[in-house]
Amino acid sequence: IALILVNSVKTRAAIFDDPLALPGADTFSLAGYQKVLAATDFGLYFANSAIVTLASLALIVLLGAMAAWALSEYDFPGRRAIAFFIAIGIMIPIRLGTVSILQFVVSLGLVNTLTALVLVYTAQGLPLAVMILSEFIRGVPGELKDAARCDNVGEFTIFFRVILPLIRPAIATVAVFTMIPAWNDLWFPLILAPSDATKTVTLGVQQFIGQYVTDWNSVLAALSLAVVPMLVLYAIFSRQLIRGLTSGAVK
Repeated sequence: IALILVNSVKTRAAIFDDPLALPGADTFSLAGYQKVLAATDFGLYFANSAIVTLASLALIVLLGAMAAWALSEYDFPGRRAIAFFIAIGIMIPIRLGTVSILQFVVSLGLVNTLTALVLVYTAQGLPLAVMILSEFIRGVPGELKDAARCDNVGEFTIFFRVILPLIRPAIATVAVFTMIPAWNDLWFPLILAPSDATKTVTLGVQQFIGQYVTDWNSVLAALSLAVVPMLVLYAIFSRQLIRGLTSGAVK
């Protein structure tokens, strides 16, 4: 990441001459940023990535937490089968179903829409979210839930006002693990939404990479602009993430 940021403000010759060197007075250049912002609709690409990532993240957290609550709290027929089915979603990469997903998206008329990407990323992130959140919900003391039920509190209120606040570290962990793959993905935007109106940041960067010549100034500048939001969000979630990863490791 440091090399990307440093070389994004250097001339093309300086990048090839010494990639590890810091930019100097004669090698400093913002040509890559100027070209990215002027020659492409980078703002639209950035907005598309943000919409897809945040919408997917919200659905993954909400649906994943609700599914985890149901699987860990209630005993009903088929619970183990559903849990096993969700676990399969972690074992089998979603890209193996690309052809079927494309056919399904075409049948729904969602090709070249951000909705198609949101649905795919939600399906991709749900299995891991359910598995992580289930373990945390099982660790919530039963006395808290029983006390709420004794006060005639409904199940939805217990879920939103008791359970969710207690599993914030797990939610942060899920957010990081599902947010980064969605933001960085090239495969599904290229297949499901390749039009100029629905391009994401990752897909927009590809126009600077050619078969014979690559505009490295523009590529590194675009990557720098794309990586900043992830660094900011990681900095925000880092404390909760570390708590989520280490919770229960030491008794």
